Parts: sequence; C-alpha cells; structure tokens
Amino acid sequence: MTSRKRSGSGSTKRPKEKVVYIYELLCRGEDPSADSPEFWHEFFLLQPNFESLEDQISKLNNEQLQVVKPNLNKLFQKCIEMLDTGKEDHPKRLCNSLQTLCSLFYGIFRKCNAESGSNILNEIFGHETMDEWLKLLMQYCNRILLGDVTENARFMCLKLLLVLVTGTDVSQNVLFEYLMIHSLFDAFVRLLSDPTFRTQHGHDIVILLTILVNYRKHEATNPYVVQLSILADELALNGYGQMISQSLIDFCRQYMQSLNNVQSSSWFSSLSSMVGNMFVSDEGCERVQQIKANNGLLLALYEAVHLNRNFITTLAHTQAESSAPPSPSNTLSLTQPVPDLANAPIIDMTQYPTNLLVAVFQYCSIVMQDNKNESSIANLKLCFLILTCISEDQYANSMMHDNNLTFKVMLHRAQMRHRKLNVDRVGKSQPLAATLLDLLVEFIVSHLMKKFPMELYLLCIGVIHRILCYQKRCRVRLNYPWKELWSALIGLLRFLVNQEQTLIKKCNIFHLSLQVVNIFNLFITFGDTFLATTNSYDELYYELNREEKVFTEIHAMVLRYTTMPECEYKDDVIKLLNSLVNILAIVKHFQNKIKEWLAEQGLSTPTEEQILDVVRKNYDLTLKLQYSLDQYERYAETPLHSSFFQAMVRDVVNDTRKHIYGYVKEAVSVIPEQDVLMGAVTTSTTTTTAPST
Repeated sequence: MTSRKRSGSGSTKRPKEKVVYIYELLCRGEDPSADSPEFWHEFFLLQPNFESLEDQISKLNNEQLQVVKPNLNKLFQKCIEMLDTGKEDHPKRLCNSLQTLCSLFYGIFRKCNAESGSNILNEIFGHETMDEWLKLLMQYCNRILLGDVTENARFMCLKLLLVLVTGTDVSQNVLFEYLMIHSLFDAFVRLLSDPTFRTQHGHDIVILLTILVNYRKHEATNPYVVQLSILADELALNGYGQMISQSLIDFCRQYMQSLNNVQSSSWFSSLSSMVGNMFVSDEGCERVQQIKANNGLLLALYEAVHLNRNFITTLAHTQAESSAPPSPSNTLSLTQPVPDLANAPIIDMTQYPTNLLVAVFQYCSIVMQDNKNESSIANLKLCFLILTCISEDQYANSMMHDNNLTFKVMLHRAQMRHRKLNVDRVGKSQPLAATLLDLLVEFIVSHLMKKFPMELYLLCIGVIHRILCYQKRCRVRLNYPWKELWSALIGLLRFLVNQEQTLIKKCNIFHLSLQVVNIFNLFITFGDTFLATTNSYDELYYELNREEKVFTEIHAMVLRYTTMPECEYKDDVIKLLNSLVNILAIVKHFQNKIKEWLAEQGLSTPTEEQILDVVRKNYDLTLKLQYSLDQYERYAETPLHSSFFQAMVRDVVNDTRKHIYGYVKEAVSVIPEQDVLMGAVTTSTTTTTAPST
C-alpha cells in the first residue's frame, strides 16, 4: 500500500520534549504533580532544557508571576531537596537538579535586571521561607563540594555558585548575605589543596573567591577577606597561584605563537593584515578580548598579594603541573620506540615563564604594547597595582634581589622608529629585581604620547622608588646598568617640559616631575649605600651634566609658575623647585670645571672618558641634605582606587555571567550520560573486587 506524501512534510516540527511541556504547565499556573506522588522523582530524571525554562520565566509579566509563584517556589524547593546527598543517591537526579537551579536563578536574575527595582527572589521564595531554603542550599552545596559525588555534580555545583554571585551587581545581590553567613571558604581551600580537584575546578574556585572577597569589603566584615588574609595552607596557596600562573603562561604562549606566525608569513600578507586591522575597532580585536579575559585571575592575584603575606612565598615557586617533561626510557611501553636523544630538538625554555612572578613580568610586557583602548589600560593599571604591593613587601624584595635566584625572562619590547632593541640583554639570566626594572624602564620610554597615561606613570615611578628604598634600607647592591634608568627618567622629564602647554590642561605634571627628581636625589644622597661600584656615581654625574639643558628648562618652567597667582598646583611647584637645588648645584659645579679643563687643554669636543675623568677629580662640592627621600606613602586601596576596583569587579562579573551561560547550556546535554557511565564504572570495579555472595 502506498501513501501520498503530504506537501511540507520535509519541514515537520521536532516533537516537544516532555520536560519543556512540564515547564509550560508550571508557568501557566498548573500543578502537574497533583495526581502523581512520584512526579518529582521522575521529573529530575528528565534532562533539563536550560534555554526553554529561562525563556518561560522571562516571558512572565507581573500578573502571571503572581499566578505561577507557588509553582516556581515548589520547583525551587524540590530542586534543593534533591541536593541532599544523604537521601538522594542517583547521580542523574543530583546533576539535573543543579542544572535546573542554574536555569531558574539565571532566568530570575535576568528578569530582575530587566525590571530594575523589583525583588523577584523575595516574591518567589516568600519572606518567611527564603532564609530557611537558602541556608539549606548553602549547606547542601558545601556537602556536594566535599562529598563523595561525581565530578560532574561538583562541576555543576560550582557553576551554580557562579550563577548566584554573577546574577546582578555585587552590591545589590541579596544572595551574597547567605554566602557570607554560611561560608564555603574551607571547602574551596580543600579543593585547591588537592591536585586533581584543582585541575578540574581550580579556575572556578579562584573566580568565586575573588568575587566573594569584593562584596562590601570596606563597608562591613567580610569573612572571605578575613579568611583569605590569614590563610597559611601552603598547598592551597600554591594551588591558588598555579591557577593564575597557568592562565598567564597560556596567554604568553599564545602571544609568542602569534608572533612566530606573523614572522613566518610573507611581507604581503603581513601588510594586508596590518592595513585590515586599521579598520577594526580596538575593543573588538582578539588580543584585547584575551587581555580582558585575564581580568578575573589578575584581580585574584591582586587580592592574594594585597591581603595575604604568606602568598608572597609562592611567587617564585616553579610551576611543575603545567609542564610535561619527556618520559625517561624506562617508563615507556614496550611498543614505543626508544627516542634518539642525540637528535632531539632543543627547546628554548626562556620563551615561556616558569613561575608566577616571571609570568606576571612577561604578561605585563605584552599588555604594555596595547595602549589604544580602555580595557588594556585598566588591565595594565591592575598589573601596576600588583607590582606596587609586591615592591612594598620585605620578603618579596629580598627574593627578587637574591643573586642566587636568577631567571631568564623574555620581556617583549615595542618596535619604535627612534631606537634599536638591545638583543644582548633579552633573556639574560639575572635577579628578578633587575627584570622588574627593565620592565619599568620599557614602560617609561614607550608611552611618551599625546594621550599621556599620567596615572600609569605615577604608579610606575612609585614601584621604582619602592625598589630603591629597599636597596637603600637594606644596603643591597644590585648589579644593574643604572644608566638605562637614568636616561629613561631624563627622557620623561624632557617630554614633560616639551609638552607642558598641552599636558598642564589635563594633569599635574609637577607632581610626576617631583617624583622623578626625587629618585635622582635618592641616588645623589644615598647612592653610596646601594650602587654596586664607585664608577656608578661618576656615570650619574656625567648623565646629569650631559642632559643639563633638561634640568635648566625644568627650573625655568617652575620659576615661571611660582609667579602665577592662579596656579592650582602651587604646592607641588614649590616642592619641585626645592628638590632641584642639588641637581642644579652639581650641574653648575661640573660645567665650570669642564669649561676650565677644556680651556687648559685647548679642546672643544671632549670624549666621554675625558669628561668622566674631570668628574672623578672634582668632587669638592657641598650639597644640601634632603630629608624623607626614602619614605613613601604605603599603598591603600581606598579611597583612591575604590571606583576602579568596583568597575573591575563589575566587568569580571559580567564576563563570567556570559561564559557561565554557555558552560551550563552545553553541560545540560552531556553531563547526565557521563554520570551514568562513571556510576557504571564504579559499580563494575566494586563487583570485581568484592567477594561473591
């Protein structure tokens, strides 16, 4: 018997899933469980449809919401009841209830954000029962994180917690209060301490901790701030640091690979790519998005360095988990051929960082090159604040100045027309303090532009000042080519003088100039306590005299502003004028001596060595003693940087929310099957080892 094919049969609709049909009933106010005592046990065996439930909730208006409120309330309660691992031993129900909670909270938060001012969570739960059920939810989450459950359940539990903390603006999210009262910090620490759990869930835990730490941390006592600040578990701290370093190392590796790809491509394709990028929005560039994606873990690093002194000890720990050394021949299987080690390729390990501090330095050198958009500037500011905290720590400084602890760090330098890169010093093995100074010098010379990043320069100079204060205080003589630093600082002063008319309308150039001049005064007054050789003093005075025009022009500029009655930076102008006294005295003294020597010798163009010889023989000058050169104001987050961190946390929350949606949506279709498979493997193993009955 033949049947006639109906027109349009090729576009038949896909049958509606049973779970979607149940969602529709619930969101119409009907109770599908009324005549079925086993309804909920069967319901949680159905695979959730994340998009469908979220869509059903978003469509509800205020009147409909009042009608379906009892159903949503019951669904929440049944989901939470299913999280009781003491009663519910079916892994699929556990995962499905977690996924359903993710979808419910995501949909409700989305509706809350669309209808600002409404507290839908309170409406659904009810003021009387909300505390009880959310307390129960936190207790069950803690039990799942630490309990004997499948990794998929732990994975979904962490995703649920991320949905809770990223649902809306941190300061307005009422669920944070329950996470404060019922702290999960100990569970996070336990997971970070375990290498297996850390590999699978470490990233989520670090992001969760970072967001939780930033909840009203300056307004009230935050238990996560307190517990993170006193955490002394070395395994947990190392695990925390490894998650950050792994992300930064991956970023550096991707950057190196992109550079290699560009270098290996033809000049024509490079030119085409460059021209094409001129017409692409800076915010949309792939590297900008990659940099922005690191905000969460960089913020985590900042919180750890800022709050916990014990964390400093992990900065120089070599990261072993992210590396994969070749196996020795006695561990290879019989089917594998023994490799010919004589012809093995040589791997340049200097290209990629090996510990957290090295990774931070290399990462900063990459981010510095992208200064055309706000995202990269904010990321670089966060890097400088991290470096500020590190440079204030006594242990971190002693570690960075240890001559027995040297590293090869590949700092990336921007290509500029007016200079050639010093290839000899790239990747040179040296103490980390020298590498940090290289990084800061690179920033100084590469960001002298019309859109002058004043705040970043102040932070950069502040880090240099803190390093020098440590060297002076502890009499540490770092073997460093100080001439590079002096030249960079003088170049910065020259730029400020030349761009005075443009910059004075936007920022206080006198305060920055004062910080730079005081660094020179620190060398002049206390250089004998930390300069490695006596020749360094000769080179310093040589540089001051070689660039005497810059200091003369600054002095003239400052004198001009002292006579202006309406100058808003009068205090800094006076301080800068006083700070120039010794430098001007040195310049005047040696200029006269050099002129006398030239007259005696009948020369007009002396060599560098001749000038240095004149300097060595004419140190007979008296300088004014200047106080407080080795003092600085300790870093404080509030009030100067409060708004910056609020914006940074907001960005991290928004980015995490976007990624969580994709993770949970994809996990819906794969996790239940994995759980069943894992359960089967466990059962099989048990059967083979247990005695027969």
